[in-house]
Amino acid sequence: MSNKSLPLTPELHAYLVAHGSPPDEIVRDLAEETLAVLPGHAQMQIAPEQAAFLTFLVRLLGVRQAVEVGTFTGLSSLAIARGLPEDGRLTCFDISEEFTGIARSYWRRAEVADRIELRIGPAGDTLRELPQERHLDFAFIDADKTGYPVYWAELVSRMRPGAVIAVDNTLRGGRVLAPQNADDRAVAAFNDEVLADVRVDTVMLPLADGVTLARVR
Repeated sequence: MSNKSLPLTPELHAYLVAHGSPPDEIVRDLAEETLAVLPGHAQMQIAPEQAAFLTFLVRLLGVRQAVEVGTFTGLSSLAIARGLPEDGRLTCFDISEEFTGIARSYWRRAEVADRIELRIGPAGDTLRELPQERHLDFAFIDADKTGYPVYWAELVSRMRPGAVIAVDNTLRGGRVLAPQNADDRAVAAFNDEVLADVRVDTVMLPLADGVTLARVR
């Protein structure tokens, strides 16, 4: 099979970002503050083109009830919330008051704080507090990689038919082909698990570090 995926040079990547709802001042400031305050963790933040993609996707799907597992400093939650209607709701799950404190300030600045509920604690436990019925329209998973199977198990059964789960970092910098550590091995095994899950239809996108989209049947 031919490979038509185009490698991105830094210049081409900048062009791509600039021509797809480029980051506004709030997103730029959030990215700069994250890098300045948390230089050792800034790589955990999603890429700017992912933020634009999440907002676009949430709007396209007409999402009203969304969940995010792994909030960090809030760029992905900001992007999701901006795609929701005024009466839409996003529930965020994270373990860090420090990281999400930055997120809260940018939610307020972007005037989407009223759409977001933040729950602090291990997501494997706090996700179980969600209603059991199939009520969610969208979920985004971007937390500890070894926890992905747990988060997946808690979310799939709560998604409405036609709902979408997006999972970040499913290519692990290409290391899913030859895993080098526990996180790589966990994601490679998770990818196989998702592929075999008869409850969903999936596609893996070479966006940033790999994004898997799963549509619940």
